[in-house]
Amino acid sequence: MTVRVVVVDDNALLRAGLTTVLASDPGIEVVGEAPDGPAAVRLVLREQPDVALMDVEMPGGDGLTALAELRLRCPRTRVLVLTMFDLDEYVADALRAGAAGFLLKTTAPGELVAAVKACAAGQVAVGPTVVTRLVDSFVARESRPHPGLADLTDRELDVLRAMARGLSNAEIGAELYVAETTVKTHVARVLAKLGVRDRVQAVVLAHRAGVTR
Repeated sequence: MTVRVVVVDDNALLRAGLTTVLASDPGIEVVGEAPDGPAAVRLVLREQPDVALMDVEMPGGDGLTALAELRLRCPRTRVLVLTMFDLDEYVADALRAGAAGFLLKTTAPGELVAAVKACAAGQVAVGPTVVTRLVDSFVARESRPHPGLADLTDRELDVLRAMARGLSNAEIGAELYVAETTVKTHVARVLAKLGVRDRVQAVVLAHRAGVTR
């Protein structure tokens, strides 16, 4: 299945570069470009893409405002935030607004393509630098117990710890000697028991609760 993507950035040259990188993959179709948040909302509502690759700061309408609006008006489109900044405030705001992933603009082309496909498949794509800042911002505090942790089985705790290390489902399966489909089942159960929306929130909770130590 072809992943339909829109690219949103105020820099025309960067938009062209991102479009070229994504369009080079036969599994991705770039269906439109937008220079700011309001134009992005109109474009997404018209095209109904699988993924919107969106900058954070743009003159004429920022990406975070557009992200929040798209979560309400077009929830099927997953928004992958792409930014030059790895500052805590941007990551935190994007996470609260419902971003499906966070990448820096310095991300390698192959990693960008993989992240877009992961987002389209329902996964959360977070660059390693962003994960570090996320952990520093949210979990460098006093540990907080979470009642849902007591409901996790030993295997589910193993999966949660592996998620907190940034491992993919395939990597977790290889480490635990189980099928990737089994890992997906464990991940779904972990998210449900912890009452979180996605892997990013589960990772934050795991660090806060101290289960990764």
